[in-house]
Amino acid sequence: MNCKQENTRNIAIIAHVDHGKTTLVDAMLQQSGVFRENQEVHERVMDSNDLERERGITILSKNTAIEYQGVKINVVDTPGHADFGGEVERVLKMVNGVILLVDAFEGTMPQTKFVLKKALELDLQVIVCINKIDRPEARPEKVIDEVLELMMDLEASDEQLDAPIIFASAKQGYAIMDLKDEHKDLKPLFDCILETIPAPQGDPEAPTQILISTIDYNEYVGRIGVGKVENGSIAVGQELQRLNAHDPSTHERVKITKLYEFSGLDKIDVKSAEIGHIVALSGIADLQIGDTICAEGSDPIPFQKISEPTISMNFIVNDSPLAGQEGKWCTSRQIRERLYRELNTDVSLRVEDTESTDTFKVSGRGELHLSVLIENMRREGYEFAVSKAEVIYKTDENGKRLEPIETATVDVPEEYAGTVISMLSERKGNLISMSTLSDGSNRLEFSIPARGLIGFHGRFLTATKGTGILNTIFDGYEPYRGDIAFRKQGSLIAFEAGEAVPYGIFAVQDRGTFFIKPGDKVYAGMVIGESGKSEDIELNVCKTKHLTNTRASGSDEALKLTPARIFSLEQCLEFIDTDELLEVTPKSLRMRKKILDSRLRKRAGMK
Repeated sequence: MNCKQENTRNIAIIAHVDHGKTTLVDAMLQQSGVFRENQEVHERVMDSNDLERERGITILSKNTAIEYQGVKINVVDTPGHADFGGEVERVLKMVNGVILLVDAFEGTMPQTKFVLKKALELDLQVIVCINKIDRPEARPEKVIDEVLELMMDLEASDEQLDAPIIFASAKQGYAIMDLKDEHKDLKPLFDCILETIPAPQGDPEAPTQILISTIDYNEYVGRIGVGKVENGSIAVGQELQRLNAHDPSTHERVKITKLYEFSGLDKIDVKSAEIGHIVALSGIADLQIGDTICAEGSDPIPFQKISEPTISMNFIVNDSPLAGQEGKWCTSRQIRERLYRELNTDVSLRVEDTESTDTFKVSGRGELHLSVLIENMRREGYEFAVSKAEVIYKTDENGKRLEPIETATVDVPEEYAGTVISMLSERKGNLISMSTLSDGSNRLEFSIPARGLIGFHGRFLTATKGTGILNTIFDGYEPYRGDIAFRKQGSLIAFEAGEAVPYGIFAVQDRGTFFIKPGDKVYAGMVIGESGKSEDIELNVCKTKHLTNTRASGSDEALKLTPARIFSLEQCLEFIDTDELLEVTPKSLRMRKKILDSRLRKRAGMK
């Protein structure tokens, strides 16, 4: 017998990147009394990961819960960047409705379409929240029209089209039903959640069924699975079975040793949980995302199909002359174990062994997706090398090569629009639409091959003097559009191993832009700068000035060196060419040629 759990609501907050999801969750927590009055609370408190705080984006979905008028509202904060769309896809199975957050100025963006499409496919109830209405250039009425148009394009049902619309400023901590209403607090939003989002329902008398949607880890209790109780109930000490996500015929008997529910930012121990409750459970060693924990004889719950990766990169054991000096984990076994361990918590990632025992092919949803993995491994003490990102091609039934296509939305001041159109056209991009925003800037929408965006972001920011905003989202596979020339400049390559000295750099600094400083260690085949010409140039930056019979080696005037360009991890990944690698260690990022010996490079026909 199906019944509703009226004292519970399960919602996810979904939006494009930087539209204010985590800030809204902060305000909801503050106003629901989760924090003490004198408690010091960080901004974006849900972004607990170091990388999330540094980059200002949500990477992993998080669970929290608040109490309002005797109802427990379980809230899932989701990432907004397209590369972490897999996080959004799987957590939507845990909820009964979503709050779609849309920036009152930017309006609907690529990721807005992606997350809304997934929510509508699962027939979830939607609350539309127009956020940042306190921005001077806000245009909430026009944004409402954009959202409704998008919902119609995505073939929303009549019930979904009647979604309530709320206006809010997450930063100021208020929500209103009408733009003329007084700005007070988030009570209108809380009331709307209770009225609009359906209570979870299931059969309390049926055998237990829980779909694991998220995996957490604690060094004391091991793997923790998070999911919603779909049917029946669950209790500590209960003996159940685990149905493997990839092989439902695999049945493993398990015992629940710990059970938690969410309250504010904490997990609290509970003895049992009923239908509709979002719980965390531990005591199951090999628990994976998509597994069903259920009573014996029950069927598995179907898991949301996750979109396939579109980009891949090789992770390689570091074999440079400086290998093993800075990293703690350097061997192929250690790197392989770490990569396969990542699969337990990231359902969008793919890891494959290759013919070489030292190389692993890692596929993800975009450059940012893979760069976050690289940065996490680097901080954990791993040392390895990575190749340039490449797109994953497919073949149609006629044997024709297909490539992943992205929709790129560019917001740019009018004076740079022509430059951006030219740059994206060179990379096989087709201009779909062009419009003028209320602040006078242009919004350009392109259909462009995913490979055309590899290494583009840095050049885009340079060309628009940091004023342009670029957003992309996967749009499907289309026939191959032809070759693209990625880099017009060659590399400056170190001629011999040693330590870079001021005299050596000064003597050759007119050859291009250097990435190294005096005192940096270099080796033959290492990329030390960008050439001013199209071909690679080998240079000796370790060359010292020797004492002669007429002057001392240090008696000349102080040498004036041009400051080196220091690249971030993403900039290095964008810069390297197909015949180059990026050496990643906990302390350093070094670009290098795949073949270090110049004679062997020439024989192999490389630059």
